[in-house]
Amino acid sequence: MFVTLQAHEYHKYPVLMDRMFKLRKEVFADQLEWDVSVENGRERDFYDEKMPVYLVWCDEERTVLYGSMRLMPTTGPTLLYDVFRRTFPVELSLSAPGIWEGTRMCIDQDALARDYPSVDPGRAFSLMFLALCECALDHGIHTMISNYEPQMKLIYRRAGVDVHELGRADGYGKRPVCCGMFEVSDAVLSRMQSKLGISSTLYHKNGRHPDPIDLAA
Repeated sequence: MFVTLQAHEYHKYPVLMDRMFKLRKEVFADQLEWDVSVENGRERDFYDEKMPVYLVWCDEERTVLYGSMRLMPTTGPTLLYDVFRRTFPVELSLSAPGIWEGTRMCIDQDALARDYPSVDPGRAFSLMFLALCECALDHGIHTMISNYEPQMKLIYRRAGVDVHELGRADGYGKRPVCCGMFEVSDAVLSRMQSKLGISSTLYHKNGRHPDPIDLAA
């Protein structure tokens, strides 16, 4: 199931939260070799102290994590402006109530292989994007901004996401980091659902238990 965890819910799901920070360390520090803050085997930073919203893919008991990402409004402190400012033109303003930043998207490939063997990593990321679009629509967000490495463009296309690259810069890790934005709308959602062959809702507000969905391609 795909749900959001807000600040007032953090304490309810300590196992899920802890696994999320461990997974982020494994992905961003170990695999991508980004210069991120790691302590006691967990990656977390200043922005996690700002009570962000986390979109998570988990089991119904919310103890097994398959994927996660962090969502923050661009009207407050963001990685986009504080860290990755060189990745988009200086004259461009991306701060507005309806524009949100999505960061630290990652999936647990081992957990997916165990519980969803027919879902490959590329499809898993695509499903995360679809759930993100549903979540954003549900909360009145019209534009998502993200920083990503160039190879993620293939995943975006697979998910039916039309990402407009605003710029890119070196010096953050092994590869350049891009800044991209994509529209959130009913039309975009419909296109993504068609591309992925998913007609049911993935994101479930307030933790409602969804009916079983075939997530395989």
